[in-house]
Amino acid sequence: MTAFDVLTIGNAIVDILSRCEEDFLVDNEIAKGAMNLIDAERSALLYSRMGPAIEASGGSAGGNTASGVASFGGKAAYFGKTSKDKLGEIFAHDMKAQGVHFATPPLGGTPPTASSMIFITPDGERSMNTYLGACVELGVEDVEPEVVAKSKVTYFEGYLWDPPRAKQAIRECARIAHDNGREVSMTMSDSFCVDRWRDEFLDLMRSKTVDIVFANRAELLALYQTSDFDGALDMIARDCDLAAVTLSEEGSIIVAKGERIPVEPLKVDTVVDTTGAGDLYAAGFLFGYTNGFGLPDCGRLGSLAAGLVIQHIGPRVQSSLRQAALDAGFIL
Repeated sequence: MTAFDVLTIGNAIVDILSRCEEDFLVDNEIAKGAMNLIDAERSALLYSRMGPAIEASGGSAGGNTASGVASFGGKAAYFGKTSKDKLGEIFAHDMKAQGVHFATPPLGGTPPTASSMIFITPDGERSMNTYLGACVELGVEDVEPEVVAKSKVTYFEGYLWDPPRAKQAIRECARIAHDNGREVSMTMSDSFCVDRWRDEFLDLMRSKTVDIVFANRAELLALYQTSDFDGALDMIARDCDLAAVTLSEEGSIIVAKGERIPVEPLKVDTVVDTTGAGDLYAAGFLFGYTNGFGLPDCGRLGSLAAGLVIQHIGPRVQSSLRQAALDAGFIL
């Protein structure tokens, strides 16, 4: 018996998104295209300098991927730590309104719910400045064993390797999942995250703690410390059972059992904001995977979701992904 297609574990973050010029990043010493971890003081400073903004519940594996699975019509659950404050209420409401199971108890109010100030340059690239707040308090006590046991795939974000208590929670989830014949998946999150945790990420794959890996080109090259992309694909094929490597406008490559499956991207006229593209690719792929689609079609569903989300500001597709998949003929 399965209750959920995908259980996601992530940093429960409310995204605050605003457009800016390239000079703004330089003037404020923001690393472009990266997730920059900041403290409460820097968070307040950047917020004071931010222009008009949009607030939306986000967080890589959590808000974005879980909501994407639900939008496709899948059954999604989520573990992530918030606090009893305004942002925590926003996050919980958004998740539950989309049909995602979310029952992680919030903190009493300190530290506050995490937020990420995302600055979007004219080329659509997003630069994230994240204050983790309550996220770092996610621990083993927040694991719902029955949810893990009844989820086809448990998926977590590499960013969770930064707060130490979350590692314990993820390892416990992996144990429960594998004891119940389920699979575990992770996303590398970004190349800076890979640099911080390379050896441990490789061990997760080689020890078979993780069965399915998502990465983009930069993350894959960082993982193996090489500039040889083909060589890196060969290495990840040896280290894990299934990997999906996204290549931006070039689509993606699925690596499984010695086979490489190229997947075309969704053709997009204008890229508005790349926030959530990788998260939504994973949502489409995992929805397909847990519902019996072949790997090429899993990739196409991922491309569809990623291509739609980059055409507007924010990490969520504003229309039904299931309807989009029906219209494209991916779901009959």
